[in-house]
Amino acid sequence: MNTLQKLTAEKLLRIKAIKLQPSNPFTWASGWKSPIYCDNRKLMSYPAIRNFVKVEFARLVLEKYPQADAVAGVATGAIAPGALVADLLGLPFVYVRSAPKDHGLENMIEGDLRPKQKVIVIEDLVSTGGSSLKAVEAIRNNGSDVLGMLAVFTYGFPYAEKRMHDARVELTTLCNYDAILDEALATDYIDESELQTLQDWRKDPENWGQPVKKSKK
Repeated sequence: MNTLQKLTAEKLLRIKAIKLQPSNPFTWASGWKSPIYCDNRKLMSYPAIRNFVKVEFARLVLEKYPQADAVAGVATGAIAPGALVADLLGLPFVYVRSAPKDHGLENMIEGDLRPKQKVIVIEDLVSTGGSSLKAVEAIRNNGSDVLGMLAVFTYGFPYAEKRMHDARVELTTLCNYDAILDEALATDYIDESELQTLQDWRKDPENWGQPVKKSKK
């Protein structure tokens, strides 16, 4: 765990943007049972932390993608941080909807994104990668070039990483699942027995916590 990951993990846990409940799991919208829940929208309510995220994202853009000439936030969680980063860098900003509007111009991309612009995509959270890559596809279909994606947090699911690789998207995050577990253990948020439960969940999140099916004889 590097210093940036540790700092971000501490902040996310402190404001409860990420909650760990191994003994009382959450139910995601997908129906998955999960011992972790992430709501990075909370970051925007804490000026010092949202400024930290803005500055670190901007630093990464300058270091890795100095040729960037536009920033795109993925709706809805990354609209605010994306706009903050674009403002700090003095770059145009757009956001990408999960689906086109069902009225008016039926836009998928809101704002003025021109073909051939070099775009950095900002995400708040990467789980399966589906919504993130849908935004990338919309930008590419616009004739623009996606240089890379920056996110606050990722669960680090292997199939999400494969999807990113297959789609030729370089993902860089401020924090990840391992860093959260390390910081939670170091600060006694969780103990060793809970750590094992949390590690087991990521191996098979879709089936974790589901009743074991009995084989028919």
